[in-house]
Order: sequence, then C-alpha cells, then structure tokens
Amino acid sequence: MPTTALDRLEKLLEIPADTRTGFLDLLGTADQAGPPTGITQRLMRTTLLPRVYERYWRPALGRVLKGPAGPSMAGEVRLATELLDLAPGATALDVACGTGRFTRAFGEAVGPGGLAIGLDGARTMLTKAVAEGGPANVAYLRADAVRVPLRASTVDAVCCFAALHMFAEPETALDSFARVLKPGGRIVLLTSARRGRQPARLLESVGGIVSGQKMFDRGEIAASLRARGFTEITERYAGVTQIVAGRLG
Repeated sequence: MPTTALDRLEKLLEIPADTRTGFLDLLGTADQAGPPTGITQRLMRTTLLPRVYERYWRPALGRVLKGPAGPSMAGEVRLATELLDLAPGATALDVACGTGRFTRAFGEAVGPGGLAIGLDGARTMLTKAVAEGGPANVAYLRADAVRVPLRASTVDAVCCFAALHMFAEPETALDSFARVLKPGGRIVLLTSARRGRQPARLLESVGGIVSGQKMFDRGEIAASLRARGFTEITERYAGVTQIVAGRLG
C-alpha cells in the first residue's frame, strides 16, 4: 500500500494514535485536552462554529481585533507562508489549525515531498477540516496543542495563529513549539497585543478577562522567543494583535 500523509505523520508521534477517523486521534473519548479557558474557547468546541468558522467567524473576528489596517484572512495566510519560508519537501506544523485553511496552504507550499500537519483539540473542527479536502500531503492530528506530541526536532516550521492567547499555559506551549522544531526552523505566531497606555490598556485587559483570553504586552512574545534561542525576530502590530516570527538558533 502507498504511504499516506497520515502514515508519515504517525511516524513522527511520540505515542501511537488511538483511532483514525480521517485524522489521527490522541485524545480518544475526551472532549478536549483540558477545560475551556473562556467563552471563545467554548464556542470553538460547538458543532455550529466549524460550519461558519473559516468563511465568516474567523475573518470577521480577525477584522475587529486587527482593525482596518490589519491583513485580511487571505493576507494572514500569505504572510504566514512567507515568514515560514517554506521550501519543497519541508514539514510544517499548524497548531490550533481549526478547519485547516492555513494547513492546506502550507501543503501547497511544501509540495508533494513535504508534509503539512494540522493540529487541533476539537473533533468538530478537524472533521470539517478533513471534509474540506486539500493536497494529499496534508494530515490532521487531534491532540494537546500546548504539549505537542511530536518527537523532538521533527518539523521545519511551526505556525500558531489566533490561539496562543487562549491557552491555559502559553509559556509551556512555546517550549513545546521550540522542542519540535529542527535547528534553523522557523516559527510564526499571531496573538494578542495589549497597548501600553491607559485607558486602552485597561479596556483591553478587561476584554481579555471576559473572553478568557490572555492579553500579552507588546514585545512580550518576542522576548519569550529570544529566551528560547530564536533569532531574526520580526514583529508586526495591528489593532490588538501582533504577528511575531523568528528562526531557531
């Protein structure tokens, strides 16, 4: 039998997958890797949101948070692909992939010899991602996004857009991302960015508490990446968001 993208993904795992339902599943019957951190994450776990997530929900929410000067959803995909500098044959990991919009684009970028992995904890999101189709080199994994269950130094690129601020342990997640990256691998993150002056800072902090999202300070994520050995770090700000990219080592 020919080797599939799921077969290739399974070889990178630290532990075997429980089931195959169009994606590899390490969470089994558990609803998620952990309890939701707030309203936003609760919505992510519903059956309705995956149906509208990629076309309506994510672009609309992103526009509110990024403001009129921020990139569109398609612009985010292009920017992430460029910042990761994906080459044919590379392995790219899309953490908190949702319905797979970025994962599919990464699959196109790395070509037939490469592998694009979409990781998410929500079964409903991954079911929709599989139904969307895409390149044959795309594989999805249901697992803990904070403690990525891939073997060390196995991927060339890590993307985590619009999710780090919803993790209960974002610093642990960054450790995990650095662990699975090969030396010289690249990372790109889109997350929250609280402004430094009042009253905007106070309002943004309150909004984060209500929605269950952590509001990072500007420069905080870049500093966290430097502490983990990342170089060539770039930062882009739009509204209450930041896109931070870097290279490991």
